[in-house]
Amino acid sequence: MGILAFSVRSHGLFPLSAEGFCRAQDDSEPDDEITAVYIVTLKQAPSVHRFAQELRRGNKNHGFHKQNGTSGRLSRLNNPRVHDSILRRAFKGEKYLKLYSYHYLINGFSVFVTPQQAEKLSRRREVANVVSDFSVRTATTHTPQFLGLPQGAWIQEGGYETAGEGVVIGFIDTGIDPTHPSFADDASEHSYPVPSHFSGICEVTRDFPSGSCNRKLIGARHFAASAITRGIFNSSQDYASPFDGDGHGSHTASVAAGNHGIPVVVTGHHFGNASGMAPRSHIAVYKALYKSFGGFAADVVAAIDQAAQDGVDIISLSITPNRRPPGIATFFNPIDMALLSAAKAGIFVVQAAGNTGPSPKSMSSFSPWIFTVGAASHDRIYTNSIILGNSLTISGVGLAQQQMKLLNLVYHEKAKRGRKEIEFEILRQFICMFCWAVRNLNFKRWVKAGTDKMYTLISALHALNNNTTTTDDMYVGECQDSSNFNQDLVQGNLLICSYSIRFVLGLSTIKQAFETAKNLSAAGIVFYMDPFVIGFQLNPTPMKMPGIIIPSPDDSKILLQYYNSSLERDEVTKKIIKFGAVACILGGLKANFSNSAPKIMYYSARGPDPEDSFLDDADIMKPNLVAPGNSIWAAWSSLGTDSVEFQGESFAMMSGTSMAAPHIAGLAALIKQKFPSFSPSAIASALSTSATLYDKNGGPIMAQRAYAKPDENQSPATPFDMGSGFVNATASLDPGLVFDASYNDYMSFLCGINGSSPVVLNYTGQNCWAYNSTISGADLNLPSITIARLNQSRTVQRTLTNIAGNETYSVGWSAPFGVSMKVSPTHFSIASGEKQVLNVFFNATTSGTAASFGRIGLFGNQGHIVNIPLSVVARLSYNATTNS
Repeated sequence: MGILAFSVRSHGLFPLSAEGFCRAQDDSEPDDEITAVYIVTLKQAPSVHRFAQELRRGNKNHGFHKQNGTSGRLSRLNNPRVHDSILRRAFKGEKYLKLYSYHYLINGFSVFVTPQQAEKLSRRREVANVVSDFSVRTATTHTPQFLGLPQGAWIQEGGYETAGEGVVIGFIDTGIDPTHPSFADDASEHSYPVPSHFSGICEVTRDFPSGSCNRKLIGARHFAASAITRGIFNSSQDYASPFDGDGHGSHTASVAAGNHGIPVVVTGHHFGNASGMAPRSHIAVYKALYKSFGGFAADVVAAIDQAAQDGVDIISLSITPNRRPPGIATFFNPIDMALLSAAKAGIFVVQAAGNTGPSPKSMSSFSPWIFTVGAASHDRIYTNSIILGNSLTISGVGLAQQQMKLLNLVYHEKAKRGRKEIEFEILRQFICMFCWAVRNLNFKRWVKAGTDKMYTLISALHALNNNTTTTDDMYVGECQDSSNFNQDLVQGNLLICSYSIRFVLGLSTIKQAFETAKNLSAAGIVFYMDPFVIGFQLNPTPMKMPGIIIPSPDDSKILLQYYNSSLERDEVTKKIIKFGAVACILGGLKANFSNSAPKIMYYSARGPDPEDSFLDDADIMKPNLVAPGNSIWAAWSSLGTDSVEFQGESFAMMSGTSMAAPHIAGLAALIKQKFPSFSPSAIASALSTSATLYDKNGGPIMAQRAYAKPDENQSPATPFDMGSGFVNATASLDPGLVFDASYNDYMSFLCGINGSSPVVLNYTGQNCWAYNSTISGADLNLPSITIARLNQSRTVQRTLTNIAGNETYSVGWSAPFGVSMKVSPTHFSIASGEKQVLNVFFNATTSGTAASFGRIGLFGNQGHIVNIPLSVVARLSYNATTNS
């Protein structure tokens, strides 16, 4: 569950004037008493359980008109003053610090106390549950085109100038840079009113001054109380305001809802124009994550509670817990239970699956009321390459200009060189590019002739000055300090540097290596990969001079073998007398397009969905869907530090399920705009049943299976890799049939978990006996069917609602291996607004321990196709046994 109890000394942590801090008259407690943050839930139900309908209708007559971001009427026991009273009566003068009062989605509070005080609270009659706080972590110019938005979904919404209008997306993330043009409200001449159902506010601080919000960015707050109590909040780095000091939050917000047509310019190069998925939707920011430490559940729950109270329509969470929640089921944790109440309030919740793949059961998003998104590639790729003097070409990454276009700038800076020498260098560059062209036409003789005009390669380890040795600095090969090198050896040559785990950890940076190369007047840099760096997603990095990173350790060996074999040494002293290896770096600014997309990225977390800490499988399919998450251009904070290579830039290219989730949040806004009355589960259904199973070539979507050489270790994706498939933006706006599930359905599911009744009561204030029947996860009306333990046979029902015109459907299916199945009816006609029940019968024919997969397809005569993925673990039981 993450950090369950972060220990600190209780003395000296807070000033006596801190709000809500009460201390005893005598100060006799020991100084080393251990304190921690606990989240306390009260038995009285939260506001949303009784007033959700009035809020969504905006019915002021029911006493739920909101002013200044707070509800006009709260239950007496939901009032923060009542929470304070409970604490005072419980502790009777002892020290404590209340961090938050939760009253909208959860009725309770978070408090900084000792374990003994937490135990005392748990015995109070008003208290239902006390759990330790835990830590969480953070899990585009072309993707609108790849998803077909300009010619498809945006057209259905009236074009990009109205796509998503009236819908508010709330982002629980690292904040936002309000000065970025992606979040301006003057991108169009059309009127752009703030939705009347939203009542959030904008914090005003020195970092986030008055005027930061507008009609696009309509709300912004920050939540850091739990982090502050731990003494780890650094206001100079983390900003005690909604301002994004990391970059992650600005990136995710612009992916979902950034303005259309914003030029992406990085290191002076133009990479196209950016747009969010729903460029006219509105943004509300709830900052609860920070660069230096991540975040904590107490702060995240406060952010979720406020977002729901403010009236957001969608919540986007590009965060996951650091560990699987303990207890009888993964679903029972403060964040997921707050999001259950959000779903009851009609809020669609999107969460990143996590970047812990590709191993099975690596999923970090668990609950059926949360729409979990995995990461896939899209068809745009940036590649660079280096041509060696032995005619070999090695691929790599690096957003750099071709040498013939840029290297002459280096020589202009060198006053010692004359005009003729500069002209000669330009000629050499031209020959280098010509060599590449003729090589690809197999004119070997031209390549041989041209290699003499390429650039000499020199290893950083062979260019040290007389005062530097590898003994003094074992990392000197990473090229972080130009004073370590002999400029006479390096200038005009390609410097070879190592890329080690220190770059991954941020201890060394590509930016600093290029500064070294510039100071030494190098022609460019070639990074070779340390063999110990495996499974790290290397995004194309902006480079202000020619350069390349070779991400493959095997290709790096080829480079080094060529380099070492080309060295000439003195026979006696063994000193290098000539650097014989030559090469030419090609540019990586121009995008290439691949038909083998999408594919599931190796880091994307995989199912099956773990039900508990014992790794039993839940009857819930996760992920729900995959979306573009690899190499995504999007907005970057002007002071963002999450990626050193993009510091000071307005855009950054990032990869992860964090980037995939906001794609879905934006597309959900388009669905919400078209179907305002859709429930969260109906939105989820529209996205799921319309998903595609095929790549651009028409073949099956592939899934990478290994960290090392992921493209060489892949196989067709299963529902545990991609859920229902890859999102189809246009088709999701016309799904034909939808599956709907209600809050009561989710409660029946939770109550069906063995031993869950007291936990359900603790979190929701509702008794399971109020639900006449309980159901398993397989019986939830989801657009998928997962049976983790099929004992011989079982029948599952699904109910579909027709949101299109009258239509006749035929039903087909492919059964999972080891299972026979039948679906009835096999044909049906359904009028607009009517419902149809499908009965799906499964019968195990063999026993197994691994899941097998199948699909049900519904094919309408008006062109609608409904896709239902299946996952079953079949077991044959010949002798029944009973456990007492």
